[in-house]
Amino acid sequence: MLQNLQDSFYVNFIKENRWQYLTDGLKVTLIVTFFAVIVGIVFGTLIAIIRSTHDKTGKLTILDILARIYITVIRGTPVVVQLMIIYFVIFASSDIDKTVVAVLAFGMNSSAYVAEIVRSGIMSVDSGQFEAGRSLGFNYIQTMRYIILPQALKNILPALGNEFIVLLKETSVSGYIALQDLTKGGDIIRSRTFDAFMPLFAVALIYLVLVLIFTKLVNMLERRMRNSER
Repeated sequence: MLQNLQDSFYVNFIKENRWQYLTDGLKVTLIVTFFAVIVGIVFGTLIAIIRSTHDKTGKLTILDILARIYITVIRGTPVVVQLMIIYFVIFASSDIDKTVVAVLAFGMNSSAYVAEIVRSGIMSVDSGQFEAGRSLGFNYIQTMRYIILPQALKNILPALGNEFIVLLKETSVSGYIALQDLTKGGDIIRSRTFDAFMPLFAVALIYLVLVLIFTKLVNMLERRMRNSER
C-alpha cells in the first residue's frame, strides 16, 4: 500500500513537474481572493453607510433603494452564475483578463454580504456616539469615520473573518471561466493521470491550511483589539 501511495505521489506531482499546476493555481487563488476582499470591503462599506444613513436620518432614499435591490439580487443568485454572466455576457465582446473578471465577480458578491455585516455593526453602536461626535465638532462623515466605524469594526470582526473565509473557498468555481486557479490545477492533474484521489486531496488540504492560517490571523487581530481596549 505504501508503495502504491509513493507511485501515485510521483505520477501526480513529480512526473512532468505536475506540482506546478497546484502552485500556479494557488497563486491565482490568492491574487483573486486578496483583490476581491478589497473590492468587497470598499463597496460593501459604502453600501452599508448609505443604508445605515437612511435608517438613522431618512436621507439618501433613492440610493438606499438601489442598495437594497443590489443586495437582494446578489444574495439571491449563485456566485457561479454571476461569474459566468460577467464573463460570457457583460465582457463577452472584450478581451479582458479572466483574473480581473474573477476579482470583480467575487468582490461584488462579497460586497453584498459585507454591506449587511457592516450595517449591522453600525446600527449596534449606541446613538449617543453620534451626539458625542457632534459635541466634538465633527460632521456626519467625520463622526462615522473616527467614532462609529472603529467601534463597529470590533463588533463585526468575527463575521467579517468568516465572510472572507467563505470568499476564499468560493473562488474554487473560477474554473467555470477557464481560469486556472487551485481547484482547476488539481483537476488538470486528475485529467492527465486519471487519478482523482491524490490531486483532489492535495487541493482540499491546501484550502484547509489556508483557512486555518486565516482563522489564526483573525483571532490574533481580535485579541489585539481587545487588549487595546484595556
